[in-house]
Amino acid sequence: MGRTMPEDPTPRDLLGPVLGEVSWFCCGAAWGPCSSTGKGACGTCNSGSLQHAWPNTSDACWSITRPDRCGDSLSRRTCGFRHQTTGLCSGSSVITTIADCGPQTDLFCGERSCCGSTCASNRLIDLTPAAYSRIASLSTGLRPAQIATG
Repeated sequence: MGRTMPEDPTPRDLLGPVLGEVSWFCCGAAWGPCSSTGKGACGTCNSGSLQHAWPNTSDACWSITRPDRCGDSLSRRTCGFRHQTTGLCSGSSVITTIADCGPQTDLFCGERSCCGSTCASNRLIDLTPAAYSRIASLSTGLRPAQIATG
């Protein structure tokens, strides 16, 4: 009789780190430049917390964001999953948890953000202002970044 191993409930990122643009968005209670807004798809989002939106949190999210239309295949990650985002301009990193669905990547296919000769294309992750300010000034709005599992 063969022995079966239980399935590992932790999703595996078979794609490794990806390069793309990072932007910021407001959610939850008023904080810094943000007024009060909704709590995001996960119901926990707050602008003052180290959180982010990811374009593949569910089938419903994927049907809106469609990063595949820009040539980006992103693993399914759900609420609370941790990513590490490293700003390619500053070299600074922040670890955040998924709290919302987004950005709507397919609206920004081919968009390019650079600092000097360091560039990345397509918005792949939205950070809360608290998180974004750890890797860049909020006034920059967009930055090239590397996104990896945290």
